[in-house]
Amino acid sequence: MSRPLRRLPPSGTRPGSLHIDAVVEPGGGAVVPLRPVVPVGSSDGVAFSHESEQRVADLLDFYDITWEYEPRTFVLEAAPDGRPKMAFTPDFYLPDHDLYLEVTTLRQSLVTRKNRKVRLLRELHPELRVRILYRRDLDRLLVTHAA
Repeated sequence: MSRPLRRLPPSGTRPGSLHIDAVVEPGGGAVVPLRPVVPVGSSDGVAFSHESEQRVADLLDFYDITWEYEPRTFVLEAAPDGRPKMAFTPDFYLPDHDLYLEVTTLRQSLVTRKNRKVRLLRELHPELRVRILYRRDLDRLLVTHAA
């Protein structure tokens, strides 16, 4: 059985900073990869933006679910000159399930913003499956996992 595929941020990238591996144009254009996929043997080598993302990665590893960390950035709105004005980078992609996961356990204002971006992503790309894991979802998963 193959190990999960994971992405490392570019060297020198601070946790929480935006890094883009691929861009998908609004309206369903092709995915344009911007850097190669880097397979890693353990999630220990990934610089997660938040501890909750590390916990999700650990759960996915425990259940031997293949995942990628922040593999794509979707352009949600572009400026007149074509530069991205608003974009969204889901936290995880589960290739065996063709599912994107966004983990949100932070302030309500950030949750509201993420909900809006996920809603817009679904409108622009109805073929994508995207799920948000809220704090309560993560708490339930961790309690189940601990049992």
